[in-house]
Amino acid sequence: MTVVTFNDDARIGSSNVKRRGRGARTAGIAGGGGLVAVLAVFLITQLTGVDVSGLVGGGTTGGGSTASDSELSECDTGADANESVDCRMLGAYNSLDDFWAGEAPAIGVSYAQPELLLFDQSVDTGCGGATSATGPFYCPADQTIYIDTSFYAELRDRFGASGGPLAELYVVAHEFGHHIQQSSGAFAAADRSDTGPGSDTIRLEVQADCYAGAWVAGASQTVDESGTPLLERVTSEQIADALSAASAVGDDRIQESAGGGVNPETWTHGSSEQRQRWFTAGLEGGAGACDTFASGVAL
Repeated sequence: MTVVTFNDDARIGSSNVKRRGRGARTAGIAGGGGLVAVLAVFLITQLTGVDVSGLVGGGTTGGGSTASDSELSECDTGADANESVDCRMLGAYNSLDDFWAGEAPAIGVSYAQPELLLFDQSVDTGCGGATSATGPFYCPADQTIYIDTSFYAELRDRFGASGGPLAELYVVAHEFGHHIQQSSGAFAAADRSDTGPGSDTIRLEVQADCYAGAWVAGASQTVDESGTPLLERVTSEQIADALSAASAVGDDRIQESAGGGVNPETWTHGSSEQRQRWFTAGLEGGAGACDTFASGVAL
């Protein structure tokens, strides 16, 4: 089933997106309408016991793929992105790259392109070894976003997300937000060992949500080399559906769904309400509205 998100005639071209150790996947999440069904990466610490975003040491831990990286040569147009999840990742990257090349200097950030690596099952990174169970993540040590796209099916089947290609793109947008934080110095300055209300870990995560919202607001203005918009305009209905679905992925809701009590002191990503509110702040106010570290800002 094809759910159109990209303009068919747009050229998504090539970029810093590579695939390691597998062929292209063509099955995305069925259905549409869920723009931010995954307001960010899951609570990695709580779900898997591994908080990859907090690992900044060099070297690897083994177990990852040793296959060489390859270009996504089959991905050329928006039509390809509408059919293939790998090509959607490439299209999302190029839209985000175009957006942040213009937006980052406006908020005082010197922008350099990150890389995006699609992998299968396991991967070695500058932050150590990781598996598909970790979920999508950004490694600040090598400035690379890592995604095993089988995550999207698990997101729908295991966690009940409404799905849709725009939800897939949002995952990339959130991780791109972490790259902007790396470029701005927010990662280095933050205390990522702390948890709970007001902690730097939550400030980082809701800021990445806000940055993703800012991209969503400007996504239909990102263009290919000939000036053709890469993405179709997001509708108010999609955003409303997405914000409703996003309530399922806050720290509080995930703790509830796990059958335990809600313990704010262990939160690392923010409550459902916080995540929706900061996404909306970016959507309505742009990246300039996303300074979650400013003095006096309440989360």
